[in-house]
Amino acid sequence: MKRIALRLGLYTMLILFALYYLMPLFVMVVTSLKSLDEIRTGSLLSLPREIDFSSWAKAWSGACTGIQCDGLRPFFWNSVLLSIPAVVISTLLGAINGYVLAQWRFKGSNILFALMLFGCFIPFQVVLLPMAITLGALKIAGSIPGLMLVHIVYGIGFTTLFFRNFYVTIPAELVKAAKVDGAGFFRIFFAIFLPVSPPIIVVTVIWQFTQIWNDFLFGVSFSQAGTQPITVALNNIVNATTGVKEYNVDMAAAIIAALPTLLVYVVAGKYFIRGLTAGSVKG
Repeated sequence: MKRIALRLGLYTMLILFALYYLMPLFVMVVTSLKSLDEIRTGSLLSLPREIDFSSWAKAWSGACTGIQCDGLRPFFWNSVLLSIPAVVISTLLGAINGYVLAQWRFKGSNILFALMLFGCFIPFQVVLLPMAITLGALKIAGSIPGLMLVHIVYGIGFTTLFFRNFYVTIPAELVKAAKVDGAGFFRIFFAIFLPVSPPIIVVTVIWQFTQIWNDFLFGVSFSQAGTQPITVALNNIVNATTGVKEYNVDMAAAIIAALPTLLVYVVAGKYFIRGLTAGSVKG
């Protein structure tokens, strides 16, 4: 009986914490489905008397982000064009780097790995000026490829860390046996290491996609009109100072901007935890 009471108490506490955690999302959703009149006269937590999706349509294709009133749609596709190649490239480079640092040790490899780890903890603000100078020298400042390069460079340290810690648990005897059979660097990588990498690839993809999609500082610093990501457009919509403040449109825009990362975690969240633990319990 005591165990049952403790379990009921635990579940009750967890449910209360979950409700508290989900309350902001609930407020955002119900507010986005209300008309402005209902928002002004009703309660923050009340359900909409009549569901209205017009705010979602306006947030997607009609809200103003300054002088441009095309909604989030063009900026959403900017973020897609930015995120997918940046995630793929940084994941591939991290996999190769991790493979080298874990299984092809060379003089100074530990120092190089330490420096890459140090790069992971450099604040974003510190790299703004060097990145701006570099993008200007490469003639890609203010463009989507330029912003993509920023995220690839800043993400390599993290992706290398993930893959190196995963690959170091793979027995070195496999590499030695493959070398004896005449396999080269890339043959070993594609035939032995890449097939066992799906768990850590999922971790890296989720991490990188979330970081890139949700980034605001790099987006506002290294983009210009026409190349801005969705986070910059969302900020411009919410902070617009002209006309009537449309809280329903603001909430709908925030949900639209968050949907891709939310869907990624809902679909692949369990694989994220599984991938992290896979690299920590082997060996």
